[in-house]
Amino acid sequence: MSLPRYKITMLALSLGLASAFVGCSSNPSKKEVVDTGPQSSEQAYFDKAQKSLDRGQYLDAAKSLEAIDTYYPTGQYAQQAQLELLYSKFKQKDYEGAIALAERFIRLNPQHPNVDYAYYVRGVSNMELNYDSLLRYTSLQQSHRDISYLKVAYQNFVDLIRRFPSSQYSVDAAQRMKFIGQELAESEMNTARFNVKRKAWVAAAERSQWVIEHYPQTPQVPEALATLAYSYDQLGDKATSQQYIEVLKLNYPSLVNKNGTVNMRAARKEGNWINRATLGILGRESKSVAAETATPVEPKRSLLNRVSFGLMGSSGKEETQETTQAPVEPPKTERSWTNRLSFGLLDKPEKAAEGATTAPAASSTEAGDAAQ
Repeated sequence: MSLPRYKITMLALSLGLASAFVGCSSNPSKKEVVDTGPQSSEQAYFDKAQKSLDRGQYLDAAKSLEAIDTYYPTGQYAQQAQLELLYSKFKQKDYEGAIALAERFIRLNPQHPNVDYAYYVRGVSNMELNYDSLLRYTSLQQSHRDISYLKVAYQNFVDLIRRFPSSQYSVDAAQRMKFIGQELAESEMNTARFNVKRKAWVAAAERSQWVIEHYPQTPQVPEALATLAYSYDQLGDKATSQQYIEVLKLNYPSLVNKNGTVNMRAARKEGNWINRATLGILGRESKSVAAETATPVEPKRSLLNRVSFGLMGSSGKEETQETTQAPVEPPKTERSWTNRLSFGLLDKPEKAAEGATTAPAASSTEAGDAAQ
């Protein structure tokens, strides 16, 4: 039985198209890139990289520094190039690449005088990875989502301070650890709130107890105490619940109602019903309990910022952005050849003009200063 004519036509077209695709795939138009070796001397590559860094052309600088790392691995600028390549990757927001380079430098140069910088950039890069998304530009809280990179960054800073307590980066690392501690505590309390909603009182109490024991200086402690008192009361352990209520009366009296019960709404800093119904856009926001103990609180946001879900208007986070973003670049100074080769120890450049703002001691852009 013969096939209909239209089916034969369709089969022929299909075979023709398949043959065309196979032919195209077997004859790629792209030419293979062949490495022809170094095109310049190590000194020329290094000078070119320095000019690119001074101009803020980090991609071009990275190409020159990678050439030094590839063609002159034992040259006089090898370690210098690795540190500056680490800095270039960070400035390009290639945080995964920066972390890989930092770990490689630590492994190959454990006794290098500037190895503490590699420890520091590794921690900052992991911290940036946790916020490298749209969350940075919205009012959403990262602590209510994945915080795995923050935990790694915290341990990176612990290693830095433990190994180099007198490092110029240790002060900033300690401040970042304090910020990360607040994020980790908020993550624990967010889980505790979920457990309270599903009436898992033991799990809620355990999360709250963890916050009190491991993050005692964070703004989440008042809510953790209130959650403990409330959870034990629901479990029927009135004696333990009363103990935590007494602690609340002494330290946070506004969290205890007149009848002696815990005011969970105040502990969670919830606004009125209009504020909650509109997801925080309208209505009155509750006052933070942490204000009673002079603990840093969540910055106040404008109405426009709340209506646009954090995309427009004032978010009140301008003063705290340095904690979660890359540090500010220090003033530019002209440095001599001797200063560059001595990693900044000899022939120090003149300071910037009076009144110029100096960067934090642990500024990430000090790769050019700490590494050179």
